[in-house]
Amino acid sequence: MRAHTRIGLAALVAAGLVTTTLGMLRAQQGGGVAIDPDDIGGVVTSSKGPEAGVWVIAETRETPTKFARIVVTDDQGRYVLPDLPRANYEVFVRGYGLVDSKRQPAEPG
Repeated sequence: MRAHTRIGLAALVAAGLVTTTLGMLRAQQGGGVAIDPDDIGGVVTSSKGPEAGVWVIAETRETPTKFARIVVTDDQGRYVLPDLPRANYEVFVRGYGLVDSKRQPAEPG
């Protein structure tokens, strides 16, 4: 019985993480996130509200080599990707072992 309970609990947690990771990425200038001219920042939310502990990734190929920066959201779903080279980026959310969110265009500032 214990093995079945653990498997069921693991499946429930995995389903919750998939829902969280696939939540919408909504960049906001407000919400207490200080954005400099060379930063991208905002809040990651899903249908259930702000999402804590997910990876936010910005990637570009407009630099001499492919460039990526990764940060993790705080308890209120906020993030700042700091000190980015001037370029157009694709920003998306990732959770460990899960499908990435839809990529969103963004640029610093």
